[in-house]
Amino acid sequence: MGLTKLALKIAAPAPKIESFSRYLFIGPHPDDIEIGCGATVAKLAGEGKQISFLILTDGRYGDGHSGGIKGAELAALRRQESVASAERLGVKDVRFLDLCDGGFYDYEDMKKGIARIVGECDPDLIFAPDPDTGRECHIDHLNAGRAASHAAYFAPYQGIVEREGASAADVKGIAYYMTAKPNRYVKVSKEAFALQMEALFGCHVSQFPAGDAETKQLQMYLKLRSADFGIRNMSAHAEGFRVLGVTHMHCTPETV
Repeated sequence: MGLTKLALKIAAPAPKIESFSRYLFIGPHPDDIEIGCGATVAKLAGEGKQISFLILTDGRYGDGHSGGIKGAELAALRRQESVASAERLGVKDVRFLDLCDGGFYDYEDMKKGIARIVGECDPDLIFAPDPDTGRECHIDHLNAGRAASHAAYFAPYQGIVEREGASAADVKGIAYYMTAKPNRYVKVSKEAFALQMEALFGCHVSQFPAGDAETKQLQMYLKLRSADFGIRNMSAHAEGFRVLGVTHMHCTPETV
């Protein structure tokens, strides 16, 4: 480890996720928050933390397992599934930008929409998919991560966010889920992991029908990921995140 990287770790360590009170979880589609960090949501909600969900796109093209339901009808169903899933995790504040799934929107609309919700919720920490894994190919995931990064950094700058039709917020960091380089972990109980699985596979049934091969694959992946992160942290289950504080978001490229 180089001296600069070591100094940054000592002087400005990555923020501890559980030290905050208010959280905004941003999902590119219905179900992404649950896949990426559903157990963490369940744990924080169970501790009485203030949690809001923001779903960016309507998921209308996720029709591979929807029984023939498509377009606006599927989008309406997926909204219902999102609300039910969030409630199962203990979250009642669920918001939607209703952008068209598949990248059929203006990126600026996504960026401004996120900035507006950040101003309304005033979160300490924002969760979003990692846009820099080197493997992610879905444009909605990439756009969501980049737009959330923009919102997290500029949130305190009143003059900038006003130009996006938003209010300033005292955001202290961003936590990327679906990341290949976690630097912070959240230990979760068996009960929290079970809630994640129930919310995902019991509510998002248009995407994950019981017994389907892809459903089984995702279930196995989540079990293995949770166990892997748990072993690293001497826990039965855990979830991993790449967390950046205010210092890490600008001019400090070293990995913390």
